[in-house]
Amino acid sequence: MAPVDVAVPDESTAAETPELRPGDTLLPTRFESDRVFLELRTTKGEAVRLFTDTGGGLYLHDHVAERLQLSVEQAVADGDQPVEVVALPPLDTATPMPPVLALDGRLPVARQSPFGGVFGDGMLGAAWFRDRVWTFDYANQTLVLHRDAIGCDDGSTVPLGFPEREGARVGHYPRVQAEIDGTVHDLLFDTGATVLLTEDGLAGLGDDGPAERATSFMVRSVFEAWRKRHPDWRVIDSADRMAGDPMIEVPTVTIGGHQVGPVWFTARDDPNFHEYMSQWMDKSVDGALGGSALRYLTVTVDYPAATACLVAD
Repeated sequence: MAPVDVAVPDESTAAETPELRPGDTLLPTRFESDRVFLELRTTKGEAVRLFTDTGGGLYLHDHVAERLQLSVEQAVADGDQPVEVVALPPLDTATPMPPVLALDGRLPVARQSPFGGVFGDGMLGAAWFRDRVWTFDYANQTLVLHRDAIGCDDGSTVPLGFPEREGARVGHYPRVQAEIDGTVHDLLFDTGATVLLTEDGLAGLGDDGPAERATSFMVRSVFEAWRKRHPDWRVIDSADRMAGDPMIEVPTVTIGGHQVGPVWFTARDDPNFHEYMSQWMDKSVDGALGGSALRYLTVTVDYPAATACLVAD
């Protein structure tokens, strides 16, 4: 397919309600700087705000479990590790939540990290997205869960990689390929990739946006090669408060034949992806493709079929 130039979405445009098929569920989400939160309400009227992240884990913060007066139980996670879990309270029917497909539908309890508030009351990660079909419409700021697989007549289909053992899938972190600066990189498909900007970062971007926003990630060795090869590409040093890392503005990223950009990437030390994240994936990955790139597209992720359909907005 010939590359397609994609215009930057206008965030001021009012969201449109998507056309739903029988069995589809339009989830109660809020998109904030291309990061997606599920906004729930219990039958008692209490708010629960969960960060959705295809490249993340699964948990509810301990102080939220205490606020909601949830009973903490013991369970066994993958690897026979003991874990404390809670079941969410009954939810208002106006804010449906697809059940967690692990731990009997319960959420592990986690202590809040110094930056935990950036991720809401908890996280719905790969163990929540697994085995289903979802559409992220960044332009219209909607997330839809489909009951059945849907076609890709208006877009381009790209394969997703998942680890398998003896023909059975054993992990649920998706791998996607993107071409950047003439090289095809294997990347984690990571809707939750987040940067927490420093004052230098905010000043460098100068767009009056929030400190918490979507990003993409690249290992430092590739990041520094880009920086050396392209001195005209904009770089902000010490841009990320979570790790003190720099960011670089890549003019164009090609995904499934679509050319999108500009896309901001945040550097991470090579072992973060080449060693740690790659152990959970089917191949070694150089980083993560997040909302700073996906924001230009409508993306339908079909986990059972291991494909993504990309439509230019």
